[in-house]
Amino acid sequence: MDSSGLEAVFLANRDTLLRFLRSLGASDAEDLLHELWVRIQSAPTGPIAAPLSYLYRMANNVVLDRHRTVRQAEKRERAWTEATGGASLDRSEEPSAERVVIAREQAALAEAALQSVGDRAARIFRRHRIDGVEQRAVAAEFEVSLSTVEGDLRKAYRAMIEAKRRYDEA
Repeated sequence: MDSSGLEAVFLANRDTLLRFLRSLGASDAEDLLHELWVRIQSAPTGPIAAPLSYLYRMANNVVLDRHRTVRQAEKRERAWTEATGGASLDRSEEPSAERVVIAREQAALAEAALQSVGDRAARIFRRHRIDGVEQRAVAAEFEVSLSTVEGDLRKAYRAMIEAKRRYDEA
């Protein structure tokens, strides 16, 4: 089965996969489902004997990867707090002027990247990623299909990744 066949199986079983992710305790199941969709599109093509089972395994792996990422971030945060001694009375919690300038530059690049994908895609990205509204609710709010929301989010993610790459190279 090639990737387009796997995509068809995914689309036909989208709701079932979403329920599966929720049953694993994923509070951000919509985001994980979108991540699964992105992985499917970049998966190597070739015959897959049991595509639905393959998708369930991929979904389980997405949940495990997210869990590991969260655990590692918490571990790094604890280590950083221990290494720096946590908050200190003799140090300001305010960022330095240099950090403020860098943050403003990065924000301007991110804004330009979002504007490059079009107004609707930028607004959908903000509603989902910044405001925390689920994709299904965003689709209803913008009166578009869920696949349109997912497509707009993919465009916005690509633009943001490209902007970050350009910033890192500069």
